[in-house]
Amino acid sequence: MSFRKVNIIILVLAVALFLLVLHHNFLGLSSLLKNEVSDSGIVGLQPIDFVPNIPRHVVDGRQEEIPVVIAASEDRLGGAIAAINSIQHNTRSSVIFYIVTLNGTADHLRSWLSSSTLKSIRYKIVNFDTKLLEGKVKEDPDQGESIKPLTFARFYLPILVPSAKKAIYMDDDVIVQGDILALYNTPLKPGHAAAFSEDCDSTSTKVVIRGAGNQYNYIGYLDYKKERIRKLSMKASTCSFNPGVFVANLTEWKRQNITNQLEKWMKLNVEEGLYSRTLAGSITTPPLLIVFYQQHSTIDPMWNVRHLGSSAGKRYSPQFVKAAKLLHWNGHFKPWGRTASYTDVWEKWYIPDPTGKFSLIRRHTEISNIK
Repeated sequence: MSFRKVNIIILVLAVALFLLVLHHNFLGLSSLLKNEVSDSGIVGLQPIDFVPNIPRHVVDGRQEEIPVVIAASEDRLGGAIAAINSIQHNTRSSVIFYIVTLNGTADHLRSWLSSSTLKSIRYKIVNFDTKLLEGKVKEDPDQGESIKPLTFARFYLPILVPSAKKAIYMDDDVIVQGDILALYNTPLKPGHAAAFSEDCDSTSTKVVIRGAGNQYNYIGYLDYKKERIRKLSMKASTCSFNPGVFVANLTEWKRQNITNQLEKWMKLNVEEGLYSRTLAGSITTPPLLIVFYQQHSTIDPMWNVRHLGSSAGKRYSPQFVKAAKLLHWNGHFKPWGRTASYTDVWEKWYIPDPTGKFSLIRRHTEISNIK
């Protein structure tokens, strides 16, 4: 073999090796971008620069891309992890998680996701800018949520998910047992920017709550003694809805300036105190009730089976809990605490914190039984 042929063979091998290394590096970069793209953005008045990859699955002959927005505070981070895990394992659709948190929690969240079975999910960590709430929230020691900014993240969906036409929002104290695609496909009537679960008509309310009085009516959330509320001409007996899980048409949301409307009522409450003093639930609910009065669609009640975080949740039968598409531990008792109902169902989806910062609070006898 001539010296020239040897040189050609060496050159070909070198080129092949170079292409192999280049391909390997490209795959590594692609995998990184698939999971998380630039999670250092701060939510403000400018859109977040995030373009998700093409979905990995094709459903019903077309590509599906389902944005799910969930807030993750440091003290409840395990809840968000369990919720995400349950969603991911019960669907074949391509889900993009927009996990909204504060600066101090981002690193903890990222390490939890990267070291667990969730490391292959597609997600975006979004840091919530608390300056958005200045002048719109009044701190009230009797209403603990007034000083928890992430409870208001749902008001800013078009900023959190700037490129989507539709999105799902859900609280961190839920477990999804059905295919999230079914919830995403909830039909919204023309002109409606969101679909909620009605309190009066929900399956969970009918089964569990008897004689609840005005707890599930507008009068339970708004102060009808105030002239500004009376001028709205909203019937006090109108059934309220639960904003812990909803589907949003973001195109319609932006067209109607829903975020601006919500902020308007937040400011007016700070100035005039428009919420009921015997508030039946979260302080994020009243402005939503006003803005969406008789202007929202409904979701299947089995997609927001509630009250598992109260004593009423103990009245559910195991068969009913198993049939629910989404379980919601709204109320004082959370499934990572001691006294919530059906914590065993929630724990099936919980992934222990590799850093050890978050741990379940359990009775000594429960811990002994687990061992």
